[in-house]
Amino acid sequence: MARGEASGRNAVNQSGGLNESLRDLIHRVVGRAEDSRAGTVPSVSAGATLADASPLEQGAATAASADTAEPPRPASPESGIEQVQEIDVSDPAQSAPHSLTSGAGESQRRIRAVLDDATAVPRETAPDPYDVSRETDPLSMDARVLPGDVSRETEDDDLPIAIEARRAVQVLNPAGDALPRPPARRVMCVANQKGGVGKTTTTVNLAVALALHGSRVMVIDLDPQGNASTGLNVDHRAGVPSTYDVLVDGIPLAEATVAVDGVPNLYCVPATIDLAGAEIELVSVVARENRLRRAIDAFPADIDYIFIDCPPSLGLLTVNALVAAREVLIPIQCEYYALEGLGQLLRNVELVKAHLNNDVQITTILLTMYDGRTKLADQVAAEVRGHFGDVVLGAVIPRSVRVSEAPGFGQSVITYDPGSRGSTSYLQAAREIAERGSRGGHL
Repeated sequence: MARGEASGRNAVNQSGGLNESLRDLIHRVVGRAEDSRAGTVPSVSAGATLADASPLEQGAATAASADTAEPPRPASPESGIEQVQEIDVSDPAQSAPHSLTSGAGESQRRIRAVLDDATAVPRETAPDPYDVSRETDPLSMDARVLPGDVSRETEDDDLPIAIEARRAVQVLNPAGDALPRPPARRVMCVANQKGGVGKTTTTVNLAVALALHGSRVMVIDLDPQGNASTGLNVDHRAGVPSTYDVLVDGIPLAEATVAVDGVPNLYCVPATIDLAGAEIELVSVVARENRLRRAIDAFPADIDYIFIDCPPSLGLLTVNALVAAREVLIPIQCEYYALEGLGQLLRNVELVKAHLNNDVQITTILLTMYDGRTKLADQVAAEVRGHFGDVVLGAVIPRSVRVSEAPGFGQSVITYDPGSRGSTSYLQAAREIAERGSRGGHL
C-alpha cells in the first residue's frame, strides 16, 4: 500500500516536472511566459533533487541550465514552433491530469521534438530551381517549359519583326508582286479644298508604290507650298524650272521634269514659291484654265500615271488640274469637318464637267487618317461608303506616326518604313487603283 502511494506521488511529481520543464522551454523558445498561471500546474516538490528525477526530467533540467548559461539559438524557419503553439499550458485539459490520463509517451514525443528543433543547427536545403527569391545560376536550371508558357511555343513567323519583314518584302519586291499597267495614260487630280486631309501624302505614296511595282509615274506639284516636291526629295528652290514656268511662261513640261532619286520610273515637276502668284498673273491670259492640259498633251514620254497634287483651294490652279485630268481622287479624313467641304468640291467638279472638261469624273475616294479607337471614324467611313458606293477604295489609310515622319527625311513611307501599316495600306490602295485601270473601270 505504501509502495503504491509512493509510486503515485512519483507519477504526479514526474508529470509536474515534465510540464514545468515544458513551460520553461516554451517561455525560452516562443517568449510567452505563463508565470501568472504557475499555480495551476503541479510542480516538483521542494525536497526533490535532480538525482531523484527521471531521465527525461534530467534532460529538461540540463537543457534549462544550458540555456541560462548562454543565449538561446534562433530556431530555423522550419522549426517546430507551430508544434509548440499547439500545446496550451493554460488549458486545464492539457495540464497534469491530461498527462496522467493520456500517458507520458505523448508528452515525451512532443518534448523531444521541441528540443530537437530548438537546438538543431539549420541545414542547407537543396535550392528550388523555380524559387526567384534565391540568387541562382540560370545555366544550372533545367530548360523546362512550364504549362501555359507560350513564350517558347511562339513560332518565329508570328513575331512582330517577322510580320514586319514580310510586309517589307511585299512592298519592295516588284518582281514578285508587279501591278498591272493601264492600257492608256491615266491623269488623276488629287483634290480636296480642305487642308490637312492627306492629299500630298496620298499623292507621293501612291506614286512611289506604283513606280516600284512596274509603272512609269509622274507627279506634278501644283501646290505653292511644294510639299510633294519635299516628300520626293526634289529641289524646289526659287529659280529652278517648275510648274510656274510651265503655266505662266509656257515652257515644255519635259524641261521642268526631273527624275526622283532612289525610285526608278518616277518623275516630278516641282513647285516653287513663285507659283503663289500664278493665279494673279493668269487672270488676263486667254484660255488660262487649259494651260496645264496643253502641256500634258504635248509631253511625249510614255507615262502610265500622272498625279496632280492640288492646293487646298478651289482657285485657278485647281481648275487647271480638273481640266487636265480625266479622273479625280479625293482623300477624305475620317472626321466630321472633312465632310463639310466635300459638297463644294463635288459642285465644282460638276461645273468643270459641264463647261470645260466633259471627260472628268470622280473615280476614287480614299479614306485617310483612320483611327480605329474612335467610333467617329467608323461612322464617317460608313457614311462615305454608303453614299459613294464602289468609288470608295477598300483600303483605309490608318493614322500613323511613320507616315508623318517620312517627309522629314525626304522619303515616302514606303521607302522610309516599308514594313509599317501605313506603307502596306498605301500599297493596297495602289493595287486597287491599278486593277481598276486595267479593267477600264476608271473610264
